Amino acid sequence: QVQLVESGGGSVQSGGSLKLSCTVSGYTNRGYCLAWFRQAPAKGRERVAGIDNWADTKYADSVKGRFTISLDNAKNTLSLQMNSLKPEDTAMYYCALSTYVYCSSDSGAFPYWGRGTQVTVSS
Repeated sequence: QVQLVESGGGSVQSGGSLKLSCTVSGYTNRGYCLAWFRQAPAKGRERVAGIDNWADTKYADSVKGRFTISLDNAKNTLSLQMNSLKPEDTAMYYCALSTYVYCSSDSGAFPYWGRGTQVTVSS
């Protein structure tokens, strides 16, 4: 059974930093994309960043240069380092796993999800 468990959310002032982590268990296939999505109130789910098994990364334009996604294969842990945070980054952040190597921006391509962790950035 595939399980994803996020941690590391919290409240921070604008310009601050947070690091999110996601522990992945139960997935044994070689091909995958792991991604971070976020969803703000009354908005759709947005892919923030993704990384595939070739370590290729993708970022939303809104976070390029500020967020960094990484994967520690030894610890089965996905991370998202978020710097220069802005109030518009406030959202629930979710870790997600797709069995496709291509990191789609479509949340429907990801069958496995964590429960999410809240990030709040105050101005």
